[in-house]
Amino acid sequence: MRVLILGGTTEASALVKGLDPRIDATLSLAGRTSAPKREPVSTRIGGFGGAEGLAAWIAENRIDVVIDATHPFAARISRNAALACERTGVALLAIRRPAWERRQGDRWTEVETMSEAVLALGETPRRVFLTIGRLEVGAFATAPQHDYIVRAIEPIGDALPVPRLTEIAARGPFGEAAEMTFLAERWIDILVTKNSGGPATYGKIAAARALGLPVVIVRPPDKPDVDSVSDAEGALAWLRERLNH
Repeated sequence: MRVLILGGTTEASALVKGLDPRIDATLSLAGRTSAPKREPVSTRIGGFGGAEGLAAWIAENRIDVVIDATHPFAARISRNAALACERTGVALLAIRRPAWERRQGDRWTEVETMSEAVLALGETPRRVFLTIGRLEVGAFATAPQHDYIVRAIEPIGDALPVPRLTEIAARGPFGEAAEMTFLAERWIDILVTKNSGGPATYGKIAAARALGLPVVIVRPPDKPDVDSVSDAEGALAWLRERLNH
């Protein structure tokens, strides 16, 4: 069985490690990080050229199954995968990580877009911890009165031109205890993040709750309605069933 895995997540990493030896897998990464984690399967980096390009690649490489294990906020590639698989008649399974749910003590302001997240900070200057990745930090340039602490895997360069900016290069996972220490030592007033779900980055949510800090949280975008499972284990079981029939 020839399988294309659209990855870049912890679920994709767990999936490739558990694959049956009978599966010939290719892992596709978007190329947004300069030093991606090495995986034990053939890996390609970069886009396909939209749904048409992906469909052509699937046909050319005689792919039998596509697994969409992309980030919850990677809506475009998920849409392209659904369209490409529909056009080529190839089976598609998505790993859809459940979003975090509000718990007692959470002080969340839920928003739909990053522009709304900027507005939710208000006019009064605050120390803002941004954990939204480097691609969308530029939205906060319209609110330069705040002190920004940005944590990302890659340097953000000049994407956020504000007077007071602290960059922290780091790759998760981050535990609750470490995040509590971080938030306290940096005198953070408010956290801005995406509702990405999963345990790897939940520590900051739990830490903010424990410290009574407000959180501006962006809801995940809608994804295509396709067959899905919640984790890598579910995807592996789905693949085993197809192999054995």
